Amino acid sequence: MDALRSIRPYLIDLSLRENPVGARIGQTLADKLAILPRLRAFGFSNILLGTLDYALPDEPEVDDDFMLYLRDHQIDMCGCFAFTDIGIAQPDGSFTPSPSLLKLQAYGVPNTLHEIYLSKAGMRGQYDLATLFRSLPASIQWLNDNVRGDAGAKPRILINIVDGCDAFAESPETVFSVLNLLAGLPIEGVSIEDDRGTYLPFQVGAYVAAARVFLPPPLKILVHMHAGAGFENASVIEALLNGADGAWGGLPKRAAIIGHASLGELIANLVRVGNPHMQDYQLDQLLPLASGLQTLDENEPVPDDLPILGRNAYRLPLSFFRQQADRFMDLVPEAIGGEYRYRICPVVSDPAVIAGRLAEVTGHPADFFPVEVLQQMIRLMRRDLRAGRRIVYDDPESLMELFERASPA
Repeated sequence: MDALRSIRPYLIDLSLRENPVGARIGQTLADKLAILPRLRAFGFSNILLGTLDYALPDEPEVDDDFMLYLRDHQIDMCGCFAFTDIGIAQPDGSFTPSPSLLKLQAYGVPNTLHEIYLSKAGMRGQYDLATLFRSLPASIQWLNDNVRGDAGAKPRILINIVDGCDAFAESPETVFSVLNLLAGLPIEGVSIEDDRGTYLPFQVGAYVAAARVFLPPPLKILVHMHAGAGFENASVIEALLNGADGAWGGLPKRAAIIGHASLGELIANLVRVGNPHMQDYQLDQLLPLASGLQTLDENEPVPDDLPILGRNAYRLPLSFFRQQADRFMDLVPEAIGGEYRYRICPVVSDPAVIAGRLAEVTGHPADFFPVEVLQQMIRLMRRDLRAGRRIVYDDPESLMELFERASPA
């Protein structure tokens, strides 16, 4: 707990890329131009603008238009990143930068998450290990020689091992040899992905702890966890406890597959444990900003039952479940820009919840509704279920019909 309270995590926000990748619609140039200042205002100092190492590099994406617009309109890109992949160095020493490297230079983006693959399946069709060992130092040197970083400094280069967990599981010796190489190169650090979200938290923690042996501070270790098996947030916490410096991801939950360990969730959970550094962010905007961005990308509401960020996360079905600001490990919705609301569940909802929902529907204060009527509503819901009648009392019309039935004639 002390470690989680004291850490000032190194976060790179990917709301401009990670979330649109798995969204039904995505973002236009106008959307991205509107989102970037909101991310800065929220408190992110590291923001990824987009991906340059995509398939068919001759066919630009909105990300290209976005970075070109920022460059051409002289909009500050300090702290901004883009994904790139390595160029290839030949045995004779000649080096060919990848299209993504050339674009990074041309667009004026100062920093990069520079992607490599280390598993056999990941490297297949791209390079073998010997080529990677030649090409990785050459790519890093090319970046330092050709890309102008923040305020004219050298670029910040984080080597992202896309198949990091797979590579650790398949051949830790291969990963160790690459990490040992990277430890002596001019980079900011390394990022490790679980790109399908299938590794258990203790496995992720072990991989991070092993990586830390080869990458002592000040080199950074970041993680990015997908939600394939439901471990993602636990895996990030486990990574932090085993030496990771932070994570990258979007603020909302939506991601390349079905979701990821979002920065919105991580920030909320660090608030939960009492981390004072989360006050660096505009926490009163966390819930509305994250939910609003996901709604934009999907053109549909955030799933109701999503933890922390979903509509039902703070709709009480029973007063007993109310989180309290002064209770250990609780996170009240007001701490992240939300508020408690109420949801009628006929099996458990108590008078206070029913009164709260009636207040939402009618506009009257909760204490307007007599306790005797609220208790009779509970009795009627039980009787309806016993009689085989299945009614959604949470719907305003059904709720008011129940209220009328329970009220004295």
